[in-house]
Amino acid sequence: MNAVDAARRALDRIAAYDAVQPQAWSARFSEEAVLVAAAEVDRRAAAGEVLPLAGLTFAVKDNIDLAGLPTTAACPAFAYSPGTSATVVARLLDAGAVAVGKTNLDQFATGLVGTRSPHGAPACVFNRDYVSGGSSSGSAVAVAAGLVDFALGTDTAGSGRVPAAFNGLVGFKPSRGRWSTQGLVPACRSLDCISVFTPDAALALRVDAVLADLDPGDDFSRPTRNVPLPARARYGVPRVDQLNFLGDSESAALYRSALKRLDGDVVEVDIAPLLEAARLLYAGPYVAERTAAMKDLLARNATAVHPVVRAIVQAGAGLSAVEAYEGQYALAACARAAEAIWSAADVLVLPTTGTIYRIAEVLAEPFALNANLGLYTNFVNLLDLSAVAVPAGFRANGTGFGISLIAPAWTDAALLDLAGAFARTKPSPGRPPLDLGEAERGVKLCVVGAHLHGMPLHWQLTSRNARLVARTRTAPCYRLYAMAGSTPPKPALVHDETGGSLEVEVYELGVEAFGSFTVEVPAPLAIGTVTLEDGSQVKGFVAEPRAMTGAQDITHLGGWRAYIASL
Repeated sequence: MNAVDAARRALDRIAAYDAVQPQAWSARFSEEAVLVAAAEVDRRAAAGEVLPLAGLTFAVKDNIDLAGLPTTAACPAFAYSPGTSATVVARLLDAGAVAVGKTNLDQFATGLVGTRSPHGAPACVFNRDYVSGGSSSGSAVAVAAGLVDFALGTDTAGSGRVPAAFNGLVGFKPSRGRWSTQGLVPACRSLDCISVFTPDAALALRVDAVLADLDPGDDFSRPTRNVPLPARARYGVPRVDQLNFLGDSESAALYRSALKRLDGDVVEVDIAPLLEAARLLYAGPYVAERTAAMKDLLARNATAVHPVVRAIVQAGAGLSAVEAYEGQYALAACARAAEAIWSAADVLVLPTTGTIYRIAEVLAEPFALNANLGLYTNFVNLLDLSAVAVPAGFRANGTGFGISLIAPAWTDAALLDLAGAFARTKPSPGRPPLDLGEAERGVKLCVVGAHLHGMPLHWQLTSRNARLVARTRTAPCYRLYAMAGSTPPKPALVHDETGGSLEVEVYELGVEAFGSFTVEVPAPLAIGTVTLEDGSQVKGFVAEPRAMTGAQDITHLGGWRAYIASL
């Protein structure tokens, strides 16, 4: 298939799937721009250029620079427009792949769930009650739903592997420094890896062949090596007492079934050093590296950061250099103890995650459940290992289960070969159908101020999967006031027949989501009924009389955005 036809097919699928999960994306090129880029690929190919990825479309996680679209890391207050694409993106484009847009993520790549974004929470493509996994949530959804051929993610603690498991994909996390991280918004700069989601290991190998090369512009890039694995590998599996499926018996059964498909010797190993290293990533001083990456934004506008992310990264500010060195010593001890594993085994085979959670569960308990998903992924980059997540079956609820093949650095190509061989064994897991059911119809809510798109409290809507229904105006019978001493700044909407028509946005939330949202509305604001310019009535923000104390009447500006711009 030529690039133009492939691009048209991708654009058609994307347009159709927007009715299901528009929150998979943060920004996209226009259809015209995509088709022009595809036509240029076809012209280059016709002129005799060797383009190993011609005819393929891809998406880019929105913490990786793609020229022509903003990089936001899922934080509008952080957004910037890159003048050039990241090295990996440029190499993919040079190889003939066509980029269609930027995908959603857990803000600043901090999370394994996909629920920490102002753009909304992408869900598992097979059952949208469940998390997509994160932080590379949108990239996984875009590939699993068949919207693009492959997508770039990132992986510091498992962000390129957990979403792969839940959505039935291959998630390849190369050795540190194998792929350039120039043009990546850092999470933990010394540990970050750019990763890829593909339907199969063969395509991941093709992408690796394009990207695996030293980048002199990246201080953490390393000369590429390819270390082979034995023809008949020894597979290391944890002791029974070290396997924790968090009560998920289906995952436990799928893991046992996967082990029977391995073509090699299975040996039991002690993974205690790995689990100890994993705890250092968030419970130790390494969280300070995330703080360092965000220090300017935290100092300038901390409230722009998602509250869960903010709670994690601000904790790093209190850590000392002494603790950082102690963390290094602890990690070195874990690495030395882990050498026994590689004496007994060539490849580790672990569950990618022990279980999966519903979106509602993660919103209710955002810290502990997220941490559970990193049990078997957090240590990999700390210990300089390569890993590939491979589909290994599906639970009765349709969500994916996966195993991870893990080996020392530079075994990347060999690991992908093993992943391909595993996928070809029988029984191979059949994919369930995509969950394309209509989104829940619920309560329409009118917002007028800090909850508008791009404003500091918009995440309270998107974290509840609110759907934008309309950008419209109220009936001409309201006044808008900027309340005094409100943090972040918030307006008060008051019914007044002498008032005017004001800019608003209307969202639809599920009944339970609307209830949980209402509980969080602080006095003197309240939820009442607002009349729109077409005469329809929806729920919306109103204010008690005390909100007027010291407030500024800004009705003449026509809306909250104009008021903020006037400041």
